[in-house]
Amino acid sequence: MAKPEWTKPTAVTRQTKKEKEPALGGTLASVFLLGFFIIFAWVSVYFLFLHRM
Repeated sequence: MAKPEWTKPTAVTRQTKKEKEPALGGTLASVFLLGFFIIFAWVSVYFLFLHRM
């Protein structure tokens, strides 16, 4: 079995490790708002259906 060759870290690999992940708080809030809107719409239509029976 071949042994992997280890190379010294270059400037490119050092730079990628220092980069931070973007904050996803706004994305999470948007997904929750969209989910609540969809649930609210479904519940509203369901109660409208029950009311008209």
